[in-house]
Amino acid sequence: MTIKKFTVGLLAAATLFAAAAPTYAATEIQWWHAMTNRNNDLVNEIADKFNKSQSDYVVKPSYKGNYTETMTAAVAAFRARKQPHLVQVFEVGTATMMAAKGAVYPVYKLMNDTGEPFDPSAYLPAVTSYYNTAEGKLLSMPFNSSTPVLWYNKDQLDAIGAEPPKTWDEMFAVGKKLRANGQKCAFSFGWQSWVMIENYSAWHNMPTGTKSNGFAGLDTELVFNNDKVANILQRIADSQKDGIFKYGGRRGDSLPLFTSGECTMWMNSSAYYGSIVKQAKFNFSQTMLPLDTNAAAKPQNSIIGGATLWVLKGKDKGDYKGVAKFLTFMSSPEIQAKWHQVTGYVPITKAAYELSKKQGFYKKAPGTDTAIKQLSLNQPTSNSSGLRYGNFVQIRDIINEEMENIWSGKKTAKAALDSAVKRGNILLRKFEKANK
Repeated sequence: MTIKKFTVGLLAAATLFAAAAPTYAATEIQWWHAMTNRNNDLVNEIADKFNKSQSDYVVKPSYKGNYTETMTAAVAAFRARKQPHLVQVFEVGTATMMAAKGAVYPVYKLMNDTGEPFDPSAYLPAVTSYYNTAEGKLLSMPFNSSTPVLWYNKDQLDAIGAEPPKTWDEMFAVGKKLRANGQKCAFSFGWQSWVMIENYSAWHNMPTGTKSNGFAGLDTELVFNNDKVANILQRIADSQKDGIFKYGGRRGDSLPLFTSGECTMWMNSSAYYGSIVKQAKFNFSQTMLPLDTNAAAKPQNSIIGGATLWVLKGKDKGDYKGVAKFLTFMSSPEIQAKWHQVTGYVPITKAAYELSKKQGFYKKAPGTDTAIKQLSLNQPTSNSSGLRYGNFVQIRDIINEEMENIWSGKKTAKAALDSAVKRGNILLRKFEKANK
């Protein structure tokens, strides 16, 4: 036999062997999320990096609409037994997810069952405390966490010789100077329930509800209709006649008021960093939320917003090994540091925060560590660890409606808050009854 014929024979045999040998397809991990625009691109990038780092699993992200739509879609899919492995749920959906009996695979249990190394102490306490059980065990994996900060137009403040306000009295005083200098609007805010009810209360160490803001029992009741909250909201509403405050919508709708230069200051999530960098044509920065000295002598700490990744049950047992590995990958310092630096969300781990420091990010972009400092300002109290109310997605709609009654002058702040609490408590009782 010639060498040529022998070689041809070997190649033919190899081809037959390859054809006969079994092929193993990578296990698909479905991830439903609510991220849009640049954040959506980063989600796809994280999944792509994980997929290229190994060959056993393929994470496939799918955008399912805003936070409410994504959670609703996941609940419906679970009932139809077509649920994803992972779903991104915003923080106010925590109680609803906890009540979904048989649907959730707690992260602490997932990591233990799959043998995936997991150290809860590696994560920022201000982030994990929101999603822990009463025993301190993590239910869902933090992903995009933020807190409201005070964004400001440095050029416009410099024009009147003013520093960023540290108190609410200064907010109104600076507002008057800005208006006298021809500025159209001094300040606005977005996600108003989160910023001006939930975080205002935590910042001043006041409860929004009984039972540790719902953490200690379903029989919680809302109590944010106190004089301190009512007074600050009434002051803001009254300042509209002088053009100091301008309302711009319930969520992030008011962003253009700030990025266009119409309003000098804007209170909303630190996670608008990426959008502001892209849109603003002026020097800007961020600082901590103003203190209402009529409500507290010093600030406590703010609370987070954003979302976590919840693992859903009902998939093949082998799939969950891949889910656990992806959660570990997603939490790595390199991934979290980039996510933090591009988006403005806080890094969920201490290592990612330290890496961002080492990379010089906070020197290159002063103020971008404000959210982390604000969340970690003091050890959280029962008033400032977050909130856990059932039906809170719907309750927030009620709060938004009543706050809009304040801005429009249809109701006083106290009357609107009383109504919001009364209506919200009805929904809390319905949730309690359904989940006893």
